Amino acid sequence: MNKIKLIVGLLNPGARYIDTRHNVGAWYVNLLIEKHNLTIKNSLSFFGFTSSMRISSDKIYLLMPNTFMNLSGQAVKAISTYYNILPEEILIAHDELDFPAGIAKFKYGGGHGGHNGLRDIIKQLGNSKNFYRLRIGVGRPRNRNHISQFVLSEPPNNEKKLICNVINEAIICTEIWLTHDYHKAINRLNAFNS
Repeated sequence: MNKIKLIVGLLNPGARYIDTRHNVGAWYVNLLIEKHNLTIKNSLSFFGFTSSMRISSDKIYLLMPNTFMNLSGQAVKAISTYYNILPEEILIAHDELDFPAGIAKFKYGGGHGGHNGLRDIIKQLGNSKNFYRLRIGVGRPRNRNHISQFVLSEPPNNEKKLICNVINEAIICTEIWLTHDYHKAINRLNAFNS
């Protein structure tokens, strides 16, 4: 089991996207920053907003790309190359259509599942799929043709509450993972029901 050295929250930049479903990965990283009382800076070199924290004696970098979702890999590649971070030392937090609001799960490896942010990250990491993901459920529209419109819209308040609850639990589970045990963190998050 590799240690996590980089946590990335995927998003689309700009005020109009802040509260959209596609940005829930950034909600997660923002909550980490808030809970650990961290400062954040805009890094032109890394194409995003960055911070870092210490868990035990380990330094973990935080990144929220300020490129659009389908170019997320540019930022991930830049920071991971600079700090010599391997794909298997990266955790990517992103929206997940296959889970309803209120569900989140950790996963290692796998394809992009049609997610343009993950697609670009895999490409930029030399087609490596060997990174961790935090899949944050946002649900799925009834009509498959409305997926783009769906992820770029804000969830209703009842769903937003469920998403925020599970992100808060995911923060707790991330800390359990980083300080104690990955499997304990997975089991706790899988059992969570907001």
